[in-house]
Amino acid sequence: MGRVAPSVEEVGGEPPPPALGPGETVSGTVAELRAAYESGRTRSLEWRQSQLRGLLRLLAEEEAAAFRALREDLGKHQAEAYRDEIGVLVKSANAALREVWVPLIAFPARAQLEPQPLGVILVFSCWNVPLGLSLEPLVGALAAGNAVALKPSELAPATAKFLGDNVGKYMDATAVKVIQGGPEVGEQLMEHRWDKVLFTGSPRIARVVMAAAAKHLTPVALELGGKCPCIFDTIGGSARDLQTAVNRVVGGKWSSCAGQACLAIDYVLVEERFVPVLIKALKSTLKKFFADSDHMARIVNARHFQRLSDLLKDKSVAASVLHGGTLDAKNLCIEPTILLNPPLDSAIMTEEIFGPLLPIITVKKIEDSIAFVRARPRPLAVYAFTKNAALRRRIVEETSSGSVTFNDAVVQYGIDSLPFGGVGESGFGQYHGKYSFEMFSHKKAVLTRGYLIELTARYPPWDDSKISMMRQLYRYNYVGFVLTFLGLKK
Repeated sequence: MGRVAPSVEEVGGEPPPPALGPGETVSGTVAELRAAYESGRTRSLEWRQSQLRGLLRLLAEEEAAAFRALREDLGKHQAEAYRDEIGVLVKSANAALREVWVPLIAFPARAQLEPQPLGVILVFSCWNVPLGLSLEPLVGALAAGNAVALKPSELAPATAKFLGDNVGKYMDATAVKVIQGGPEVGEQLMEHRWDKVLFTGSPRIARVVMAAAAKHLTPVALELGGKCPCIFDTIGGSARDLQTAVNRVVGGKWSSCAGQACLAIDYVLVEERFVPVLIKALKSTLKKFFADSDHMARIVNARHFQRLSDLLKDKSVAASVLHGGTLDAKNLCIEPTILLNPPLDSAIMTEEIFGPLLPIITVKKIEDSIAFVRARPRPLAVYAFTKNAALRRRIVEETSSGSVTFNDAVVQYGIDSLPFGGVGESGFGQYHGKYSFEMFSHKKAVLTRGYLIELTARYPPWDDSKISMMRQLYRYNYVGFVLTFLGLKK
């Protein structure tokens, strides 16, 4: 099969740590996970709760080590690391302990839905939120009673090692396993049968994962990304409202792993007449937020740094730069960059940017932004800053995306009552909170009947009265059914 991840040579950096311990094999690891699940112990409430409590202990006792790993991999400040990863995980695990594991009963009657774990789950995590997007799905999978194999990204080697060193210490090491390694390990994993695969990453690799999963008819959930637009219509409000909106735009672009986030704002749509006001506010806010460059993450590696640098090398794109654009290859840092109306057919406007570059695209009327968004692949999120209720309704009804957030950005990821997931090219499958439990569960329909009442109209030999009774039943006309049964109606 094709590779499920790029090679170390392609991305730069050190080789990944060994995938397995001495004498271990992928086949043996998968077999051990399967045996742990088949033993039945992962289904008990006590086991599920103990795994979630173990995860909470891991996050509390190893927090400093987690901060160091995220700092080493991505240059994340510990405040950003706690806000976007560790804090979210603590909240999710506590929420799962309170309610996610409770069986879902459709109705207190004979017909019910009985949730059951799917079995053995494989989670491919990503490098930009390497702790959060490894352990967040783990919360739901464990709450549902599954055994889990976690394959962290080799592009965040310090975090991968942190997970490999600690998960087995705090959780059932025979039912929850971290498998480290590069693309060859991913290939080996996908040769086996899983009961569900969750992949977070690029559409290119997602296609390979799906093709491999098809061999075993394995269901797959994909969390991808895309170009998340921001429709900016708040200029007409007060100065305070404008500044609040700009704060949230800057936070939703540059404060989320330096724009290397699937939910980060990719570009802004704004009316031409408001551009000077918006640009001025963005520049002053960037200066205030990132006067200390230590407060913004760095680019993950040399390959991605070069990719982003190449976006700016296009002469027509370079001519659109209004702010920033300074490149520091040695430290893998790119200054927050604002561009005005780069060519729509340039790479920066046709590919997901995934970095600290923000194009601003002007429209005559803010309503024109809806057609602009509709003409492009469906994103993971649409953001809109507006007080216009009619515009909000049109955005919800006329655009398609994984989510819509008004007057803020990225924060929807931390709300357990909302599902996280894409649509179309931005992915499919949803998790977070109860949706994580549901993603990794099968709702088995259970019907129990007694023997007191028997409807003989369901059996041959057939006659017109039986057909009439069935017509009444299928139309929920129970009075008509009784009358037909009693011979009072034909």
